[in-house]
Amino acid sequence: MNKDLEFLMEENKLQDTINILNNEILKFIGKRKSITDYIVEYRKKYIEDYKDDEDKVIDYFDHEKYVKEEAFRTIDKRLKEFTVLKESPYFGKITFTEENEGAEDLYIGRFGLTPEESYEPVIVDWRAPIASLFYKGTLGECSYISPIGEIKTNLLGRRQLIIKKGELKGLFDSAVDVKDEILQMVLTTNSNEKLKDIVMTIQEEQDEIIRAPKDKVVVVNGVAGSGKTTIALHRVSYLLYNNRKQFGDKVLVLGPNDIFIDYIAQVLPSLGEEGGIRQTTFQQFAMEEIDLHEPVKGFSEYIEEAMSGNQDALKEYKYKSSRKFSETLDKQLEDMNDNYFNIKPVTFFGEEIVDVNEIKDLFTKHYGYMPLFRRSAKIKRVLVSKIKDKRDELVRELNAEIKKKIEELSPGELEIEKNNLDFKRRLRIREIVRGVMNSRDELDNWINNEDIVSLYKRITNTESLGYMDLAGILYLMVKLNGKRCKSEIKHVVIDEAQDYNLTQFKLIKELTDCKSFTIVGDSNQRLITTDEEPAMLHLDKLFGEDVVNFELNKSYRSTQQIMEYASKFLDEDKVIPLVREGEMVLEEETTSIEDTVETLSSIIEDFEEDGLESIAIITKDKDKLKEVSNLIKAKTKVVTFDKEDMIYKGGLVLLPAYYAKGLEFDGVILLDDFDDTPNLVKYIMCTRALHRLAVIKRG
Repeated sequence: MNKDLEFLMEENKLQDTINILNNEILKFIGKRKSITDYIVEYRKKYIEDYKDDEDKVIDYFDHEKYVKEEAFRTIDKRLKEFTVLKESPYFGKITFTEENEGAEDLYIGRFGLTPEESYEPVIVDWRAPIASLFYKGTLGECSYISPIGEIKTNLLGRRQLIIKKGELKGLFDSAVDVKDEILQMVLTTNSNEKLKDIVMTIQEEQDEIIRAPKDKVVVVNGVAGSGKTTIALHRVSYLLYNNRKQFGDKVLVLGPNDIFIDYIAQVLPSLGEEGGIRQTTFQQFAMEEIDLHEPVKGFSEYIEEAMSGNQDALKEYKYKSSRKFSETLDKQLEDMNDNYFNIKPVTFFGEEIVDVNEIKDLFTKHYGYMPLFRRSAKIKRVLVSKIKDKRDELVRELNAEIKKKIEELSPGELEIEKNNLDFKRRLRIREIVRGVMNSRDELDNWINNEDIVSLYKRITNTESLGYMDLAGILYLMVKLNGKRCKSEIKHVVIDEAQDYNLTQFKLIKELTDCKSFTIVGDSNQRLITTDEEPAMLHLDKLFGEDVVNFELNKSYRSTQQIMEYASKFLDEDKVIPLVREGEMVLEEETTSIEDTVETLSSIIEDFEEDGLESIAIITKDKDKLKEVSNLIKAKTKVVTFDKEDMIYKGGLVLLPAYYAKGLEFDGVILLDDFDDTPNLVKYIMCTRALHRLAVIKRG
């Protein structure tokens, strides 16, 4: 009976909230109309007053466009948020006390709502500091960090509410943790819905990462399905909500490939962040910064070659991703700083006008703080200026000499000698100019800067460039030219960070000059293993005390059966799957390609009958994919992902393992000569599955 009363009270609260939302929507629509009417009326008057002054009319429209965009942007953003809230105004409620005040209820939603002319929020945005109380692990004494410092509270109650299309469907009171019933409900939905509902199921350990201090390097090493990517994007949303002036449109998200970038792009709008966040791959980012136009072997090509047993490609990958390679670049830079330029004196007509010691002082003392190539360019300008000074001195002496001779001549003699003196002067000027050119040529012989790409190729013995060279080239540009990022960046998100090497991390740090990072990855998910641990595990050596490390060992993605199967391919058993039961992993063996296709068609049909909306057929590499692609397409409608720039829109897809990184599907079918696939790749392939996993082994 008490439960029924609680439900009724929450229904009344919901209806009151929806009524307030409707009123706010009407107010904002009215505001938009008012702005439009004002602009139209003012425009008529202005154009009439200045119809004969075209420049003033143009200036007016430029200014009007700015004002209109700013006003409309703000109103439209709020209207969109209100529309979302009408479907589900909030998902949580907390009851708490502060100091000696009475108990207070707050409702937590995807966006906040405070009616105009009111200071009391009807709904609190999940990103607000006080909303962190909803994600605390226990009731009782706790605190949250507000703009004025730590606020101590007593959390008396936490309630989760299920609201669909403006109707209350259920409520759960939790005394311990975010209620398992709701988490299970969200996790058992299909992948596209799960992404949108994550805010209501954030766990305490995830919330701690999301709300970590803004000027820290947050490093998350989490198992497959622990929510790393989602946490990173929610952290971006949290930082923007609380520090929009600082971060604004200055956030960079680096993902592994275009398929993944497009996949995560659907999350940000649902968090209220529709623009200003740059999402790209490291390869695209680096090539734009280098302004490189020659063809480059992509990351996926390295993976293809390494997995097919190309030992040269594997050797190159391992070396250029190693700490030794990074140290070699630094040693080269150190050596160049001391020995790159074979310093020679500056001479002019055989006279030494700047000696070697003076030039060395310019390099080591006066401009020693500058990067080498910027320094040399500056010093070259100084030395050229010295040559010009000497030129000017000789020209002044020549003019004085000519003037003296003219003064010594009588008018008659001057008439006779005038042309001769003029000829001698021009001849001498030519000699002086030639002397300047000779001095500058001598200077150019030793102080010219080498093209960075050519320099990199020379010092690394690289002929054709690939993905593994981009960080090294950019690093040299930073260290030698003082290059900085083309656009200002205040926060960097790096996903799938286990595949980033030390050189890449050093480069991103120095190029962006960023102090705020969110770096997420899984040390168990490297497509190519090397002799070294992933660089992401040792970033304290690069960033110092600013690094905050987090471990996430609980998987929320896959069922217990899938995670137990996948964990067999790890050297250490560190995955703690959330207890969510599912179907047993289906294993089939086939003897021919035709048998494989028949088995595959049967499994797809079974998955679709179970209501799975996104199904992936994953192969080890593109060679395996090509082998079966046409035969599969003859049987069923499937999209083949064989390029990085394809866009995933759901449904049945066929793709290689390295394009599936970071993605998740309702059902996954592994189609491979499974014994020929590295264990870590098997682990990655298996952990893409949410609900069903099938493995077809070909004999």
